[in-house]
Amino acid sequence: MACFGSFRKKPKGAPERNSSPAVTSATTTASSSSSTSRSDGSAARKHSSISAGSTTSQKSITDLYEERAHKLHLFTFDELRNATNDFSRMNKIGEGGFGSVYKGYIRHPNGRGGRTLVAIKKLNQKGLQGHKQWLAEVQFLGVFEHPSLVKLVGYCAKDGEGGIERLLVYEYMPNKSLEDHLFKRAYPAIPWNLRLQIALGVAEGLAYLHEEQVIYRDFKASNVLLDKEFNPKLSDFGLAREGPTAGRSHVTTAVVGTYGYAAPDYVETGHLTVKSDVWSFGVVLYEILTGRRSLERNRPPNEQKLLDWVRQNPVETWRFSLIMDPRLRSEFSLGAAREIAKLANSCLAKNPKERPSMREVVECLRRAATDSNRRRTDAVSSTR
Repeated sequence: MACFGSFRKKPKGAPERNSSPAVTSATTTASSSSSTSRSDGSAARKHSSISAGSTTSQKSITDLYEERAHKLHLFTFDELRNATNDFSRMNKIGEGGFGSVYKGYIRHPNGRGGRTLVAIKKLNQKGLQGHKQWLAEVQFLGVFEHPSLVKLVGYCAKDGEGGIERLLVYEYMPNKSLEDHLFKRAYPAIPWNLRLQIALGVAEGLAYLHEEQVIYRDFKASNVLLDKEFNPKLSDFGLAREGPTAGRSHVTTAVVGTYGYAAPDYVETGHLTVKSDVWSFGVVLYEILTGRRSLERNRPPNEQKLLDWVRQNPVETWRFSLIMDPRLRSEFSLGAAREIAKLANSCLAKNPKERPSMREVVECLRRAATDSNRRRTDAVSSTR
């Protein structure tokens, strides 16, 4: 495979692709520089979007949302309260910086068919996140569609004497998150080939967003949800930002996100680019390889920070095999694992300009998945 080496062949000083016009209304407010909040696969799937990138890049998120807002269903608060049995604890399936997430059944917005199982996220009125992040999710997921982005069915906004109520209604993802399956022993380990397919799927989602001039800004395993067939979907767009205006190389913004996943150049300067997402993707690639979180304080001091630990076991040495997730039980291709680690290292390059684009990452992962499947087929054939 060996596709990682090509990422460093670009001439220094090569211009970055310019981004779309800046959002000038509510979306800018939703993720402005004054924000200080923190938010806690198939290789054959086609790249699909609801518009050509060239068309999208000429309009702001606000303009596009105005054109496409009819896709989203406006729910009443009573509808969602009834769907969740008055937000019963029995229906609660998760909790984060935004608030609590419940499962519930709704009538299909078009009035046809039976009830549909959905996930309903309810804003915590006392939480660190709030209306700005809620608005960002509504607008970004109201505009962009892709097989690797979670589908937003609709939303609810209610203002009253009891305070504001902000809710989001998503497609239900029965297999929870990538974080659950990688780090929680209550869930079965994900086999090697499926890990590659999940990595490929989310890479395709990020590549799509970047080509639509969107920076995701909070990529981590907990934000990768898995459907019934373990196809991955990016969720939680509360911190997403439109890319820089034409002629600029970055967006300057307050540093938000999750410790351990934010690119050091972004943390140090506040300069946000698509290469910030690429760094985060490199971290998650190592989590997929090792089955370890980016930070685990219950481990020995030299193993607490994932990236420091993997550097002690270089990919070119025999020690590299020591970092592999023991739950894989050696049922993986060590050669393919080395290539994935080299790809992760390229994503983690100190200089953002030396990191690959997510489209290059997609092509590399696609080759890795194909090669891994071929080796598996050859191994099965040799045993017959």
